[in-house]
Amino acid sequence: MRAMILAAGRGERMRPLTDSVPKPLLAAGGKPLIVWHIERLVLAGITEIVINHAWLGGQIEQALGDGSQYGARIAYSPEARALETAGGIAQALAFFRGQPFLVINGDVWCDWDPAQAQAAAAAMDGRTLAWLLLVDNPAQHPQGDFQLHASGLVTDRTCGADPALTFSGIGIYRPALFQDIAGQQAAALAPLLRRAMAARQVRGSRYGGRWVDVGTPQRLADLDRALS
Repeated sequence: MRAMILAAGRGERMRPLTDSVPKPLLAAGGKPLIVWHIERLVLAGITEIVINHAWLGGQIEQALGDGSQYGARIAYSPEARALETAGGIAQALAFFRGQPFLVINGDVWCDWDPAQAQAAAAAMDGRTLAWLLLVDNPAQHPQGDFQLHASGLVTDRTCGADPALTFSGIGIYRPALFQDIAGQQAAALAPLLRRAMAARQVRGSRYGGRWVDVGTPQRLADLDRALS
């Protein structure tokens, strides 16, 4: 399996920290956020990684190089302007050679083991276009995003009585999910997922471990203290 780390965001809520440093290179626990992901992926045997970037992307390439220092082989997908999540993935689709692939948001911290991705992908039947890792709702997002049913089916939070959970920013996707996005087209991921959910083509699991959406300087400082 190959993986993608999303690193193209401007990080507006992290300003002024991100005025001179791209968000994925901000450090917590003595290392950049993106390095935590790379190291976990390599430990899980996932060494082929593509990283998209836009804002200050040259710094990311300079810091990570070809990935050999981590035991990885890193490719880059630069964006002249940020293409949003789905647009950025669509631009890098050729990297995945038509196979299901793992995507991780570069601005989260999570101790989930990516080694579980292979089994999750193998369990996706022919109709399933996406598998999402869901977590309990954090204080800043109490309403959640999607509902996880006992069958493993994931639906929009307006469907049924099951409590909503929050999308962790970690998912496995089939290339077909992005087939309608033209090259260099900016596109959000949520509408694609909701369309697939309406067709019962999204599954997922709840993760009860540590997950942090590192979206503000305060959350970054809190995570840094916890990891240090």
